[in-house]
Amino acid sequence: MTNYETVFILTPVLSEDQMKEAVSKFEKFLKDNKAKIVHQENWGLRKLAYPIQKKSTGFYHLIQFQAESTLVAELEVVYKRDERLLRFLTVKLDKHAVAYSEKRRNKAKNPQPSNA
Repeated sequence: MTNYETVFILTPVLSEDQMKEAVSKFEKFLKDNKAKIVHQENWGLRKLAYPIQKKSTGFYHLIQFQAESTLVAELEVVYKRDERLLRFLTVKLDKHAVAYSEKRRNKAKNPQPSNA
């Protein structure tokens, strides 16, 4: 099993429930195809660097998962068929990226007290 990270941007016209339903659809697809979801983050509504389909904001979501390499192509077909998606990017993580993401997650769970 290989480590992957996918980030996608959903259209800002969705309600909170519609956005969560879209995310759960992609999670379900991964789980149904024997992928193991390692971590996910909802980054919320953010401003885009440039307009996409005349939209200047979008809901960002990140999912890190482990799966067979053939699953990525199938996942991207599912992304392309969903009209709620503005953009997506899936990348394969090497051992250094996996270590970095684990370190970042642990740091977020246990924030260091600031000396004020």
